[in-house]
Amino acid sequence: MNSHLSYLPENTQKGLQFVDSRWQSLRHNSLDIPNVITQNSEALKEFDTDIMIAGGTLGILIAATLQNQGWRVTLMEKGILRGRDQEWNISRQELGVLLELNLLSTAELEQAIATEYNPARISFHQGYELWVKDVLNIGIDPVFLLETLKQKFLNAGGNLLEKTPFNSASIHPDGVRVQAGEISVKTRLLIDGMGHFSPIVQQARKGQKPDGVCLVVGSCAKGYKNNETGDLIASFTPILNQCQYFWEAFPARDGRTTYLFTYVDAHPDRFSLQFLMEEYLRLLPEYQNIELDKLQFERFLFGFFPAYQDSPLKMPWDRILPIGDSAGGQSPVSFGGFGAMIRHLKRLTFGIDEALKINSLDKQSLSLLQPYQPNISVNWLFQKTMSVGINQKVSPNQINDLMSGVFQVMDKLGDDVLKPFLQDVIQFPALMKTLPLVNPKLVFPILPQVGITPLLNWSVHYLNLALYSGLYPLGKLAEPITKKLSPVQQYYYHRWLDGWQYGAGKDYH
Repeated sequence: MNSHLSYLPENTQKGLQFVDSRWQSLRHNSLDIPNVITQNSEALKEFDTDIMIAGGTLGILIAATLQNQGWRVTLMEKGILRGRDQEWNISRQELGVLLELNLLSTAELEQAIATEYNPARISFHQGYELWVKDVLNIGIDPVFLLETLKQKFLNAGGNLLEKTPFNSASIHPDGVRVQAGEISVKTRLLIDGMGHFSPIVQQARKGQKPDGVCLVVGSCAKGYKNNETGDLIASFTPILNQCQYFWEAFPARDGRTTYLFTYVDAHPDRFSLQFLMEEYLRLLPEYQNIELDKLQFERFLFGFFPAYQDSPLKMPWDRILPIGDSAGGQSPVSFGGFGAMIRHLKRLTFGIDEALKINSLDKQSLSLLQPYQPNISVNWLFQKTMSVGINQKVSPNQINDLMSGVFQVMDKLGDDVLKPFLQDVIQFPALMKTLPLVNPKLVFPILPQVGITPLLNWSVHYLNLALYSGLYPLGKLAEPITKKLSPVQQYYYHRWLDGWQYGAGKDYH
């Protein structure tokens, strides 16, 4: 075994090998396509629950809000519903929704915050460096958060099925029969919160390869001398192994968390996660200016996050709604997960509530709850500029030079431009101000690397971003008139309005 990987405990090495085997199957298109969803023409007529949610880790957020709305909610989790030990990093203003939806009290929210630090650095190899405050600088304790939400969900009458894996579901004209472990549950609506590798999602995507993948490895360790600041994105090497290495660092309650991440495609010749972990441990001493032997590793972290341009996923069946990473609606440059779920929690809560009230649970009506969002789709071009094809020849510092130039412009334009971008919220005015100021000498070398089709696609999303930015205020003006519409028409109006608001990044406060 290579010397660096010997720092990983044996069970961690096994976990890394397991995730690596999935990554290999994805690259070689050898993942089995499940067949867990079937159709049945008989009506169910009666139901055990209004909403069944598969996947408890982030599903508990939407389960708790919908139970508070007065629906009968059943949440199932294949293991015990418990948060992981590693904090979830987020910005403070994003957490306001937990208070707004009465999920936490102010005191509980403060207790959920495990760490808070300032400032955070953005830095590129041989390039620009800047520091920002109040962006992804809060570490939420998932163990406390999930336990608190779990108790509130149960106290409100929610039904939690732990150690209950999702097996299959049959879609009926009026509901869904879900087989979970030994249990059969009849529900009006099935919500899939099982993430990127949900069997429902795999069946819906029919083995489609992702258009981009973010590979991530890291650790939390004690022993660092300096642990007051963090890095949002940093690089200190040129392009290596046909990709650009980016780094993140955050103070954690039990040490310092550092990540190495990179953007790649799913080409069969891409390296393994074990190789990336080896690279992480090889370069970590240079990154943090400390020898590995001086560190006490608390845990290691690793994973890969597939992203599809055809997103959010449109389900081919009625009465199934994907949420969070299952829907694939996160930005292709982010890891998805908690931050993306928090951002859409209010929109989804009220949308699902409305859909259930008017019984608009067909696939067309539910697809409006996961609308096309141009402000996420424009990110595909940025993802392309930060990745290199397996056989492409590019200048070693090309990505660093471009990133350096773009962030220098945004820094000069101020927080109104910079901060939303750092939280994956692209807004048309900010983009319009930034693009003309980026040095063309940095942009031209990128064009052959990116290719003509992504550029044309980006132009469409860019124009739609402008359109949505105009449609949202117009849609708001029409609000008094819509009170006379039928409940179904109102549902459609509210979903379009949500789509324009979030699609233009106007949900950002």
